[in-house]
Amino acid sequence: MSKRVRIVVTVAAVAALAAAAWAVFGRGDAKQSAFLTAFADRGTVVQSVATTGTLTAVTTVKVGSQVSGIIATLHSDFNRKVQKGQLLATLDPTPFEATVNENRAQLDRARIAALDGEIKLKRQKAMFEAKLISEDELQSAKAVHDQAAAQVTQLEATLKKAETNLQYSVIRAPIDGVVVSRDYDVGQTVAASFQAPTLFTIAEDLTRMQLTCQVDEADIGQVKEGQTVRFSVDAYPERDFLGKVSQIRLSPQVTNNVVTYPVIVEVGNADLKLLPGMTADVRVQVAQADNALRVPASALRFRPELLGINGQGSRQAAPERAAAAGPRTGDGPHAAVRTARVYLPPARPGGAPVAVDFVPGLTDGQFVEVRQGELADGARIVVGVATAQGQDIGGLAGMARGRH
Repeated sequence: MSKRVRIVVTVAAVAALAAAAWAVFGRGDAKQSAFLTAFADRGTVVQSVATTGTLTAVTTVKVGSQVSGIIATLHSDFNRKVQKGQLLATLDPTPFEATVNENRAQLDRARIAALDGEIKLKRQKAMFEAKLISEDELQSAKAVHDQAAAQVTQLEATLKKAETNLQYSVIRAPIDGVVVSRDYDVGQTVAASFQAPTLFTIAEDLTRMQLTCQVDEADIGQVKEGQTVRFSVDAYPERDFLGKVSQIRLSPQVTNNVVTYPVIVEVGNADLKLLPGMTADVRVQVAQADNALRVPASALRFRPELLGINGQGSRQAAPERAAAAGPRTGDGPHAAVRTARVYLPPARPGGAPVAVDFVPGLTDGQFVEVRQGELADGARIVVGVATAQGQDIGGLAGMARGRH
């Protein structure tokens, strides 16, 4: 084949493609378009309330010291498993032991004084019965005896307090769990003047966690105990974790004039992937429709009038049927029904898309449930538009084959 013949054939092929594009897209002005479509199908639509939350252990105990002193030894560290009663740390016992010994000595002296007072009181009683002393002298001896006995009681209490402080210098685990925090080192001084300083933080059971979320007041009415929760954390972005709403706390929190309510979610953590303090992106599944007819949410955002494309009428959902199936915006027999609109592709090339109204149900952001309307399973729906102007012939032909 000669070069001139090949040129003629090439020009003819390009002309054929251009003619096909002309037939598909019209005259090529800015208002003619190739419509991108998707299908209405059946599937599951799960409506969720989105929020964020923080993971914590179900039970976390802060282990402190009730006495002041210098840390002498440490017997546990981060991530160590501990048993209830296990030794965690000790304070320098020297000052506590000295106080105990001092109080014991004072108590011994007081007991000797009380015994001496008791002997003198007995002697004074005998002399009083023999009428050798006055009643005033007897009462004076009795007062000395009672004062010595009271001193013994006071010093017994002081000694018990000193012995208790000596016991407090030994820090033990109050529960079984895992040490998640240690705030002091050997040689540091623990000052317990007004409140007990925290030495260790122990999480009781990291195989069970809880997620504390803040749900906006506009969404809290949809959240119920027992609902399924899906969430993800940055450490494992490819994985969804499951939980269940266990509590909705009636303690509103106001931040920048936004009212939220704490929602507690129970979470299993058998593989210990989740760690305390992780931030989670949470989706509380508040409603679910199975085997529902659904359309892409993007189809509801398509507006041909904004593109200068005129519609050619619409097919409305039957009002009486839609009112029975969809949510109302008012009360009474004439209450309005909330409807949505999507568009079907033109019935003929160069035509305008056909509007179809329906009663929407649940939405998950990707799909919208069709509760009532004339849309059928498998119907092709316009979700967008690709303008023909500026496209090359190959691109036009490909769009004509695959998208119109």
